[in-house]
Amino acid sequence: MLKVKNLKKVYQEHSLLAIKDLSFTVHDSEIVMIIGPSGCGKSTLLNIISNNDNNYLGEVIFDKSKIGYVFQEDRLLPWKTVEENVRLVNMEWEREAALKILDAVDILPFKDYLPKNLSGGMRQRCSIARALYYGSDLLLLDEPFKSLDHLLRNEMLKLIAKINQDTNISILYVTHDIDEALLLADRIFVLSKRPSIIADDFRIIEHPMKRNLESPKFVDLKNRIINTLERS
Repeated sequence: MLKVKNLKKVYQEHSLLAIKDLSFTVHDSEIVMIIGPSGCGKSTLLNIISNNDNNYLGEVIFDKSKIGYVFQEDRLLPWKTVEENVRLVNMEWEREAALKILDAVDILPFKDYLPKNLSGGMRQRCSIARALYYGSDLLLLDEPFKSLDHLLRNEMLKLIAKINQDTNISILYVTHDIDEALLLADRIFVLSKRPSIIADDFRIIEHPMKRNLESPKFVDLKNRIINTLERS
């Protein structure tokens, strides 16, 4: 379980208050999506949770140890193969484990390919495999599929839903795409403009990726999210 309590972030060099007061919990096996306007501190929040930014006030409590992070860009090393990129830090770890994860994200046939020979979707599958290889208990995703087309993005969302179902990993996912959040999330946090707070929190019961976004319920929910973004 991840707990964030009274989180505040100030960029001292610019006297800029980015995050005013955030408190929330991500439960085990839960998919939480974060939506908010540009510049409200969404990526900053993920950097704080992942210990890449320790200059903040408040508390971040995670009762497990391993956090995986998938960025907007894939950050693969161009001179290493798919398998080598996945096993980047601990090459002595079992190769069988790496191959199993590559199979789970459906890129095992491309294990010997260099990144330049992969599509955008395959590169992000490799990034996800690398994040999972080290036994992550929490997976952070920062708009990882924003550059993909609609059909491919939906395939990647199905992959995330399957990973969550198969591994019970907790997921905290930043997006600008409301439909993306409606398809995948157990809960959606809507952040306000900077300095950010949680303007609203929406819970969805239906199984991820099996939702009809054209149904009256989801049309209404989307409108409520849009209204929250506009008024906050």
